[in-house]
Amino acid sequence: MRRPRSMRGLEDLGRVRLSQHFYMRDFLQSEIGNLYGIPNIPDNPDKAIEMGRALCETLLDPLQETFGRIAIRSGYRCAALNRFGNENGLNCARNDANSGSHVWDMREGDQRGACTSLVIPWFADRYEEGRDWRDLAWWLHDYLEYSEIYFFPKLCAMNLTYRVKPLRTISSYIAPKGLLLRAGAKSSETATERRARYADFPPFRGIAHP
Repeated sequence: MRRPRSMRGLEDLGRVRLSQHFYMRDFLQSEIGNLYGIPNIPDNPDKAIEMGRALCETLLDPLQETFGRIAIRSGYRCAALNRFGNENGLNCARNDANSGSHVWDMREGDQRGACTSLVIPWFADRYEEGRDWRDLAWWLHDYLEYSEIYFFPKLCAMNLTYRVKPLRTISSYIAPKGLLLRAGAKSSETATERRARYADFPPFRGIAHP
């Protein structure tokens, strides 16, 4: 697929189905793009679709089929938009750091990947009542083939990254802040301790969709 240069082409791109529950359009919304007039259009649509599909099938579909609807806060960013966000202090990392993360269509080989920022409303309700973010972190660790997870205080939102060769790291801006799991390291809690944290979670992929 060529980079869209018309409304019809962009409409076709947005209609590409990435997985059972998600379409490309779900990841193209950008407040930065809307406010500053920067089109958030992939430079390499085929590569963006490939990585977006892997992200959705590997990580997002299982979440939605376990917890119900998940809310996408920020998904794909084209290189020009991400660069503008970084240079203007709008909470975007440099392009080289975000390549294979929010910028889905730049990396090659094992560094290919895709990231989205999301909220799980089911857990956000419990988090606001005092639930420990690590309960969700260890559930994600035990059930999903993630690469990187980074938690944020508001709504217990997270950056969730798929990568062809996963790093398996978990970090947080929520206390206790910092690195919960380093790449290649073993969990600081036993499997029994981790399971006890999320014993009341819904069954994995327990929601039957028609």
